[in-house]
Amino acid sequence: MKLPTLLTLSRVPLLFLIVGLFFIDLPGIPSLVFCLFVFAGLTDWFDGYLARKLNQVSNLGKLMDALADKIILLGMFIALLVFELLPTWALALVLLIVVRELLITGMRMVAASSGIVLAAELSGKHKTIFQIISIAVLLFSLVIQKDLSNWFDYDLSQIAKICYDVGILLFIFASALTIYSGAVYLVKYGSIFTGDDNK
Repeated sequence: MKLPTLLTLSRVPLLFLIVGLFFIDLPGIPSLVFCLFVFAGLTDWFDGYLARKLNQVSNLGKLMDALADKIILLGMFIALLVFELLPTWALALVLLIVVRELLITGMRMVAASSGIVLAAELSGKHKTIFQIISIAVLLFSLVIQKDLSNWFDYDLSQIAKICYDVGILLFIFASALTIYSGAVYLVKYGSIFTGDDNK
């Protein structure tokens, strides 16, 4: 297995490590969680760059990259709900994101069975970027609240609240972009499901 693909797959164990750390209530843990997630987010860019640089771009790598993205992002959204970093009403948006991702993954699988690799749409790339940023901002609000406030012995609750609110707004925008990008995929590649893919 090539290095870019290994880097892609590393996002899966990172998800379990991050979620496991959520259960540990110790100083510095929120900062560690934030750093690990940022690293996982950066691998989403770096594995593709490395594959192109080493001339190791493959259909398997493309499929694994998309799948690894969905695993860590959906896992993180669920974790944020469980640990109450996302409000209860956000469950509806998370479910819409899950449905969209499963639907598009299904389309990719059907296409792959016919020897077709669906290229990532620009709107899909944008939604992934905003999903990553929204999660990172929400995690950083926890860093401010639990770590920075203690380390600097200063009340940063207001700043943490602003950061959290920005994260929620970004999450809402990322959710809307996710639904839009799913609609773009359905319009463009819906013929794969209907069997009318000779256009």
